[in-house]
Amino acid sequence: MKRSVIGTVVALASMAVLTSAMLPLRSHLSIATTALILVVPVVVGVVIGGFIAGVVSVIAGFLVYDFFFIPPYLTLWVGAPQNWAALGVYAVVMLPVARVVAGMNAARARERRQGREIRQLFELSDLLVEDKPLDALLSVIVTALADVFSSRQVALFLPTAGRLEIAASAGDPITREQLRRVLPAPGMPAGTAAQSHERGDLLVLALTAAGRPVGLLVLSGEAAATHEREPLLLFANQIALAVERAQLREQALRARLTEEMARLAKTLVAAVAHDLRAPLASIKASSSTLSDTGLEISAAARQGLAGLIDVQADRLAELVTNLLDMSRIQAGVLEPRRTVAPLAELVATVAGDLAPAMRAHPVHIDVPDDLPPIDADLVLISRVLTNLVENAIRHGPKNTPISIRAAQTAPGTIELSVTDHGPGVSPDRRNEVFGLFARRESDTGAGLGLTIAKTFIEAHGQRIWVEDAPEGGARFCFTLPVAAQLPEESRLAADSHH
Repeated sequence: MKRSVIGTVVALASMAVLTSAMLPLRSHLSIATTALILVVPVVVGVVIGGFIAGVVSVIAGFLVYDFFFIPPYLTLWVGAPQNWAALGVYAVVMLPVARVVAGMNAARARERRQGREIRQLFELSDLLVEDKPLDALLSVIVTALADVFSSRQVALFLPTAGRLEIAASAGDPITREQLRRVLPAPGMPAGTAAQSHERGDLLVLALTAAGRPVGLLVLSGEAAATHEREPLLLFANQIALAVERAQLREQALRARLTEEMARLAKTLVAAVAHDLRAPLASIKASSSTLSDTGLEISAAARQGLAGLIDVQADRLAELVTNLLDMSRIQAGVLEPRRTVAPLAELVATVAGDLAPAMRAHPVHIDVPDDLPPIDADLVLISRVLTNLVENAIRHGPKNTPISIRAAQTAPGTIELSVTDHGPGVSPDRRNEVFGLFARRESDTGAGLGLTIAKTFIEAHGQRIWVEDAPEGGARFCFTLPVAAQLPEESRLAADSHH
């Protein structure tokens, strides 16, 4: 309606301008020439406002033509018969002209609209074939359909636990009353034909793939217009196929994940079976020997068996601790509980706990006392340092030193390193050694320590790596975050500096 009013106003305005221009030349213009000039406002009105504006323009042009340009002037009386003929021809010709121009204009508008819809649907088709997660795909579908078909409500229903639920929507939410009209009654199956049917002011499309129901697509507004049905019906099958493909991909991913977890569990059992069996066998043999009262055992032998039990029990404790750490990682409950503490204290505590295991290795600790405190989970970082030192003990030959050094390499970062004099790690295996169950030659561990260390460090947003030691061997390095200084601490530090 607004378009018709605008077209009518423009047509009448242009007719007034042309009439004002022709009046001074009226005596020099023929009746036929005047009629041809008055065709222009009619065409302008039709192009801008449609057929209704064209009809109003024809009526206005007829009156202007009669009143101003057919003698006697300034009256609606028509004198000569040829003047009647001129007016009749004008009226008879201009109405079909208005109809033809309006039809052409509507056809061009329809072609432009269809071309725009085809381009947008083609772009949406490209999005549908992309490898997107199901949630992202559904969001793209409903948003694009709302834009393409100017629909104020778009909802896509997918079956969940035997019921159709809204999986994605755009525009105004679907009301309870609309849901009652759209969804099938309890116990009734949804339609399986990819055809449209109306439910009040909503257009409902059943999405199917190879005859299998996938879901329902519900649209309102302009999408319910008859001329929009064909592209919607054509596009419904493509949407159904894309949704089914995404669902199948997620199902396949879950199946692969389940298989991978089962394989991982088998690998874990196989990896730790020997490590559990060997110390248990040693403990059992030693304890059985000690408990056998019929055997004559010297004090030195008894002490040796007790020491063997102690060492093997430590091995079991280490393995169990690593397995518990891995269970936390795989369960997704690993969350660092940060504490501000001096790094020197943490290193001293770990070195003290590992002192019995490091009896065959001189230990050099270089952690300056003036390093700023770290902001980290002390339990997790202690496990990282413990695993790296035990790794150095395992691979470093007896009587070779192990070095633990720390230095501030950046304003917010401290780098801590553990260096051994073992065989080192070749460049092509430096990423591999942090993988699950990765072992170096002659390694007696389960291949969990470095994986756990890497996971704990990355949980702090830091990094860990291995490089060649200057004097041979391997140097495992990792970074730790420096605790932020409080404003009062910053002022005291500045005063101390001055």
